[in-house]
Formats: sequence, C-alpha cells, structure tokens
Amino acid sequence: MKVLSVNVARAAARLIDGRLVSTAIGKTPRAGPVKVRPLGLADDEQADLTVHGGLSKAVYAYPAAHYAFWQTVRAQAKVSAWDEQLRPGSMGENLTIDGLDEARLWIGDRLVLPGCVLAVSEPRYPCFKFNAAMGFAQATKLMAQSGFCGAYLAVIEPGSVCAGDDVELVSGTKEVSIRELFRATLGR
Repeated sequence: MKVLSVNVARAAARLIDGRLVSTAIGKTPRAGPVKVRPLGLADDEQADLTVHGGLSKAVYAYPAAHYAFWQTVRAQAKVSAWDEQLRPGSMGENLTIDGLDEARLWIGDRLVLPGCVLAVSEPRYPCFKFNAAMGFAQATKLMAQSGFCGAYLAVIEPGSVCAGDDVELVSGTKEVSIRELFRATLGR
C-alpha cells in the first residue's frame, strides 16, 4: 500500500439542502510532510465532533481504487462529465491510499508508515453532507450498497505522513472486518 495523497480542510459554512451547515468534507491535498497528532492531522478540522474526529476517528483513510466508481456514478447522475476526475480528498478522507481494501482491513489492524503508526478503528458512515459533496442525493445509499466506506484510524504513534509513504499492514486479531461491521451496522 502507498499513500497517494494527504488531505486536510478547515470547517466552513456551506448551504446544503436549504440550510447553512458547517462542514470540512472538501479536503485538499497537501504537499510535503503533515504532522499526525492524537486527534488528527495538522491544519485539519471536523465540523461535527459528534460523528467525526476524536481519538478513535482521528484520521480517515479511503481507497484510491473506489474513485473510478464515484466518477462513473457522478457522470450517470449527470453532475459531472464522464472524464471529470475527482481530486483526492473528495470523499472527505485525510489519506487517499493505493492498495487499501475494506474487506482486508480488520478492527485493530495497524497501518505502519515511516513517520507514524495508525490503527483501524471503525468504518465511516456517510451523512447528508456526503450527498452534497458528490452532488446527488443517492450517494450515501450507494456507499452503503457498495461497502466503499473507507476506514477511520486512531493514532497509535504520532509523527508525520507524506504522499508517497509506503504503508505496511500489520494484522490485528481479525475479529471483525471494516466491511462486515459497516454492513452489519447498516443492516445489509
């Protein structure tokens, strides 16, 4: 596995479904090393700490391979052109990772990077803000159906992360996978 992009955003007010809400879903890539702290990446915020952030959800990782799916469904929904690329961070993720797969990630697995160690803690459950970010109302439903949820990570050893970093997956106890937990929680 390899980190393709490290993404951060500050929370900002945005009009969604006719109401003004705070969101930090539109993350943008950062060049160079980014500090990893117990509560997340430097210069990154979460707008709603009741569902995002905290020690168990400090960093959000998303598989780069799922971007093709979202590009296709956005084009089918006529909210983007077929060849319009989604930029890294579009899913709200801090780390866009090549080779990441929810079916291979288990709660307690560790992602060992050159500058820090992260632990898989839980799947990401999408909300209405994800629909707005994708540009169509069925995005959360499609994430639930596909299981393309990504994973929240706790910071075990703070340090730094950088695009291009190799990621070593160190297995935990393999009691429940991210995909199994995501589907079980959603009743699928």
